[in-house]
Amino acid sequence: MIKNFSKILTWMKKNSQIFNIKKGIERETLRVNFDGRLSNKIHPKTLGSPLKNKWITTDFAESLLEFITPVCDNTDKMIAILSDIHRYVIHELDQELMWPLSIPCIIDDINHIKIANYGKSNVGRIKTLYRKGLKHRYGPLMQTIAGLHYNFSLSLDFWNEWAIFNKQKNKKKFISSGYFDLIRNYYRFGWIIVYLFGSSPAISSSFLNKRNGNQDIFKFHQNHKSKNTLWMPYATSLRLSNLGYTNNTNNISFLYNSLKEYNQTLYQAIKTPSQKYIKIGIKDSRNNLLQLNTNILQTVNELYVPIRPKKITYPYEEKSPNVFNIQDVEYLEIRSLDINPFSSIGIDIDQVLFLDLFLIWCLLKESPKINKKELFFIKKNWERIILEGRKPKQTIHFLEENNSIKKYFLDDFGKDILTNLQFLAEILDNNTKSNKYQKACQSFMHFFNDPDLTYSGRILKIIKKNGFQNTGLYLAKKHFNSLKKEKFEIYSKEDFIKEAKQSIFLQKELEENDNTDFKTYLKKWYNNFI
Repeated sequence: MIKNFSKILTWMKKNSQIFNIKKGIERETLRVNFDGRLSNKIHPKTLGSPLKNKWITTDFAESLLEFITPVCDNTDKMIAILSDIHRYVIHELDQELMWPLSIPCIIDDINHIKIANYGKSNVGRIKTLYRKGLKHRYGPLMQTIAGLHYNFSLSLDFWNEWAIFNKQKNKKKFISSGYFDLIRNYYRFGWIIVYLFGSSPAISSSFLNKRNGNQDIFKFHQNHKSKNTLWMPYATSLRLSNLGYTNNTNNISFLYNSLKEYNQTLYQAIKTPSQKYIKIGIKDSRNNLLQLNTNILQTVNELYVPIRPKKITYPYEEKSPNVFNIQDVEYLEIRSLDINPFSSIGIDIDQVLFLDLFLIWCLLKESPKINKKELFFIKKNWERIILEGRKPKQTIHFLEENNSIKKYFLDDFGKDILTNLQFLAEILDNNTKSNKYQKACQSFMHFFNDPDLTYSGRILKIIKKNGFQNTGLYLAKKHFNSLKKEKFEIYSKEDFIKEAKQSIFLQKELEENDNTDFKTYLKKWYNNFI
């Protein structure tokens, strides 16, 4: 499936030591009570300041935890660190559990969803106001959907050799171009990640009743045993459907054909007013701010897409966190991962290894520019796999070089991709004197022979038997008991206590030194990225 694949494999074998992958994980999870209902408690003080803690923060809501690993070049270490974060938090929760599913627990009253509070500094108030905007734009229920982001980059040694192989002299420009090659192929073939790892084929009926959106395409099933549970028989990830995390980008098309084009399109989305959001307004009748602005996107962070180019931000950039004009791509953020309900930390090591292989494959494979015709079929493929990925004889469609459309069976095409990945796995395993990549790749090959082995197939079988809420509560308690017994591996309890205290001190220091009124600060902040 890759042109000149044998030539590339020969090059890889010769340069296997340069495939040094930098990676990191951001995992979200709701705090729930022991009865499985959403917690209405504020963020625990023993977890520190969510504004300044580098490992433990919040996302949209006070009850929506987010755990962040540092950048690692070792998969085992990264997984161990993520586990340590979970081990610490589980001991600090007060009669609470961590919800193990992407789709939230039953929420009886959406008014109980408290927007995350980041303190009284201008930086903190910006973060909270942005979330108020999300609440008014999309509703608070959508924002309680949890996911997992995987951050990925390759070493400069790799890029230097890859540039030489491709006879490119401008290495800096070539790196950004290479990451965009990867992004385009992720759009073309990334549905395989959703097929294999999607874990949200079902929802609670209360979620459907409270969630606005186009529901005509959803053909839900229900039985007398689980009246509060709705599911689609072949769905993989309702989190990624129109019922889940979606944007209103007013038909602005992101094609990812170049960094320049991406910046221009993003600028258009951030700069263009939306009639829908103009109706919400900037302030209410009591002069309270409702959102940052009335544009299609308040900030870059509001762009909900499967994968995004990113640059590293540093503390001095905190006062203008929405600088969108990326000069050079430094890493990629993969955003199409559901929470793995079978793992106490939301992801397992085989998933990480597979992601590494697949992302390298997307980079090495030829990646022509995407036009609007191809984009149409790309979106249709994703929608098909999201809603009916496990359907027997499921097909996907691709735009061929002669501009014709060709149909493939999903299982055949998926197996072809994994066959390619096996060759890459051998080379990476030889470099580390192991067979972990090959084993991971082989284990997922079976998913195409039997769709019930996929994460969505496995979790749906349990949900249909026990119901959505009961399944989530059972797994939450199982993970709670497991984590309680585990010992720290990389960090200690003292490390987390020290970070929590330091984060509280840093937030207090920031607030004490904040001398600019919020109105002036907001205007200056906004001008920094427009």
